[in-house]
Amino acid sequence: MPSPLPVQRFSSPLLNILLQSSKHSPLTSTVTRRRAHTISNADLTHLDADKGDRERVVILGSGWAGYILSRRLSPKKYQTIVISPRSYFVFTPLLTSTAVGTLEFRTAMEPVRSRAYPGVHLMQGWADSVDFTNQKVTMEGVVLDRHQVHALAESRDAGEASEELEIEKNEQRRAGKRWDVGYDKLVLAVGAYNRTFKTKGVKENAYFMKDVRDARKIRKRVLECFEIAALPTSSEELRRQLLRFAVVGGGPTGMEFAAELSDLVNEDFKKLYPELVPLVKVVVLDVAPRVLSMFDESLSEYAVRTYHRAGIEIKTYVFLKSQSMTINSNNQRSSCSVEELRPGLPHSPGEQPLCEGDEGEGCYTLRTKDGDLGVGMCVWSTGNMRNPFIRKLTTHPIPLPPSAVADAHLSSTSQHETEPWMLSRNPYSASLLVDEKFRVLIHPNSASETSVDEQPQAALPNVFAIGDNASIRNKPLPVTAQTAKQEAQWLSARLNNTTETHNDFEGRYFEFRDMGLMTYLGDWKGLLQVPGGSGEKGLGKWAKGLRGRVAWLVWRGAYLGLSFSWRNRVLIPVYWVLNWAFGRDITRF
Repeated sequence: MPSPLPVQRFSSPLLNILLQSSKHSPLTSTVTRRRAHTISNADLTHLDADKGDRERVVILGSGWAGYILSRRLSPKKYQTIVISPRSYFVFTPLLTSTAVGTLEFRTAMEPVRSRAYPGVHLMQGWADSVDFTNQKVTMEGVVLDRHQVHALAESRDAGEASEELEIEKNEQRRAGKRWDVGYDKLVLAVGAYNRTFKTKGVKENAYFMKDVRDARKIRKRVLECFEIAALPTSSEELRRQLLRFAVVGGGPTGMEFAAELSDLVNEDFKKLYPELVPLVKVVVLDVAPRVLSMFDESLSEYAVRTYHRAGIEIKTYVFLKSQSMTINSNNQRSSCSVEELRPGLPHSPGEQPLCEGDEGEGCYTLRTKDGDLGVGMCVWSTGNMRNPFIRKLTTHPIPLPPSAVADAHLSSTSQHETEPWMLSRNPYSASLLVDEKFRVLIHPNSASETSVDEQPQAALPNVFAIGDNASIRNKPLPVTAQTAKQEAQWLSARLNNTTETHNDFEGRYFEFRDMGLMTYLGDWKGLLQVPGGSGEKGLGKWAKGLRGRVAWLVWRGAYLGLSFSWRNRVLIPVYWVLNWAFGRDITRF
């Protein structure tokens, strides 16, 4: 039998130490044998042959912007390659429903590889760097990476020393796990990470809502809390702590999850755990003065009253004394800013936990400025932060010849021919700055300390950015799925209609069309704000939108219609009917 360790032919002190320290581990042997079969140079000859005389468009990301763009590019004009750690697209508006069993996980997923789109190629991996001069993307294969389907709150390389990281990357390249992919056009659509505000313990202990794997973890944890609380050995105090669920963030995602969880408790668990339901509490914490602040104030107030009737407790930065908005029993000014999320139940230093076995049951303590709150689970939904990959791109100068620069905001680029350029970024969101054609903007390195409005800027003609990681200069847009979808549709139309004799970008600029806002409130009630629905004249009684059952029907119909495949358009209503008739699936796996 041949030796299972041919990888040792490469001289690497770090690798030798790792192999020596784990030579008795069967897992190490298995991984090493796998690596032995991947030692080869990246073979892209089949892609090059398939490309023909078409241009190659490399799309980084398989979210709303990247996925829709890959589906709309003409296969006759472009060879489309999607580079993403996920092999599927996530229909994020349905994640909260899958987290409580209202829908199954597959209904919120669409594969990137599809028989309907055989011209779309997928490379499952992380983009590590971009060579804008030679038009190449360096990527790392991550089919077996444990990070590939988890919501991330920081870079995968966080905490690693730069020297160790460089050694690891060199080993991966020699082992065939890192390679370069050339492009004619590059589209950056890598999205954003979960914003944690660097709150202590959040990235380790909180539950996020970015991916199907996150929804699965949440469903599993909810069922765990109820099963542990149902044990005869669980104390009354432990049950109360386990059955308190915290949601941090008062936006549509956090509020929809609170509503879905309330439905699960009131419709299904009331029959399955009748003795535990009175102990259940759902608490929403938000630092804003009111939840769902993007909606008209009257609609937001209606939502709060609906949540209050469902037993959902809402803690915002200021509790209003108006009876219609009062959720806190004492009507006092309060701060709900979260300072820490740690394992275990509340107790002072040096004191014993409130009940035996707290630490072992996976409970958590949410520390706010008003005191500690014991919870069984904390779902964190406080918005987005910049993707570390974008931060990496915007911190390194890039040498570019004048031919690689399009004149966007300069009368002449000749004065900057000898110095490198920097990718421009939004000073507030730290996302990439683009023009109204989604071309990535750049500025001379010497002007980096100048304010964005005063920087001389140009554009990269073959590099585009859309979705959450991009913002149009002097034209802020909402960071939503509908924005990413419209951006992808606009860019694909311009690329498809551009020929050798006609530049479809000429004289055209992106215009966002507001389609309104929707959210679910629980108990078959919804909220719908029509475009411009803040008292716009001529809309009569619908001037501020719809609420209640009618809005809920529109909400369900809209998301059903927005699903991309007929498979899911069939499965979604089927699961709605099945769960209505027979109850939600509460299998824990």
